[in-house]
Amino acid sequence: MNIAIVGLGLMGGSLALSLKKLDFIDNIVGSDHNTEHQKQALELGLVNEIVDFEEVKNYDVIFLAIPVDGVISALKDLTDIDENTTVIDLGSTKSKIVSSVPVSIRKNFIAAHPMTGTENFGPHAAVEGLYEDQVVVLCDLEDSGKVQQQVSRKIFKALKMRKYFMGADEHDRHAAFISHMPHAISYSIANTVMKQENKHTILALAAGGFRSMSRLAKSSPNMWEDIFKQNKSNLLEAIELFEGELGMLKKSIQNDEWSEVNKTMNDGYKLHDILD
Repeated sequence: MNIAIVGLGLMGGSLALSLKKLDFIDNIVGSDHNTEHQKQALELGLVNEIVDFEEVKNYDVIFLAIPVDGVISALKDLTDIDENTTVIDLGSTKSKIVSSVPVSIRKNFIAAHPMTGTENFGPHAAVEGLYEDQVVVLCDLEDSGKVQQQVSRKIFKALKMRKYFMGADEHDRHAAFISHMPHAISYSIANTVMKQENKHTILALAAGGFRSMSRLAKSSPNMWEDIFKQNKSNLLEAIELFEGELGMLKKSIQNDEWSEVNKTMNDGYKLHDILD
């Protein structure tokens, strides 16, 4: 099986490292509009060769590890691929992508979202094993061709990922709460501190709590602008519900309702009975 990966940053680069270990993968090439990323990907040994986007059409599987708008644009340029080619996108939102897939290649297309990553980006951020034991959401899989379903299942199983299946709209609403809203909050926390006149003194005291809450603010602003735009309505709903929870906690603190404050924190504490 010959693989082409479009986008050689964290997700694409990490994918390449993992795919290279699979015995049914014969060759991995990469494509990236950023010439510096091309050079770094080759130096790091992420891919065997850099090819032009037009050339990726000749490969058995094409992974689109690029921002959502880039995925939509790329799909429009892939309408002449072979009927047995599999195109797998790794975008963080799915509904807009799925609705934008050209009808002529809908059977070729697999809408996937690996629920993994770090706050870093670029080829140097590639991490071996990033996908292992993580969740991958496959959306509207019934609309993909049988060959493409089999190929995608085989690859994600070999990567040791846990597969979940749902509709694109359902995925986007869930992702807004557990991924997109936390990023919005992290950027806001960072900006709150950065706008203080004594920010350097404040940051000198930064310990685990602040570092954990602000870590996501290291993520690529360009990529997350794209995600926020594509999932705007779900993200706004999640932010509004968060504001409601924060507002109730604020009111309890203002009114010295400490038993209510304690109850609110205990309710939140229960989250880890599910996660742990």
